[in-house]
Amino acid sequence: MNQIPNDPVLLLSVVNTALRDRYPTLERFCAANMITEDVIKEKLKAIDYTYDPDENQFV
Repeated sequence: MNQIPNDPVLLLSVVNTALRDRYPTLERFCAANMITEDVIKEKLKAIDYTYDPDENQFV
C-alpha cells in the first residue's frame, strides 16, 4: 500500500480487511506497508476505534 486512505472510515475497512485476510498482526501489516502503528492507531482513534490484538482487528 503506497498510501493509506485519509478518510478514517475507509481506512478502517482497508486495515481490518488486510488484517483478516493477509496479516496476523498489526505490526506485520505496518511493516509491509511502511507505516507506523501509531499513525494507524491515531487515525482510527479519531472515530473511536482501537486495536484489539486478540481479535487482530480494530473494534
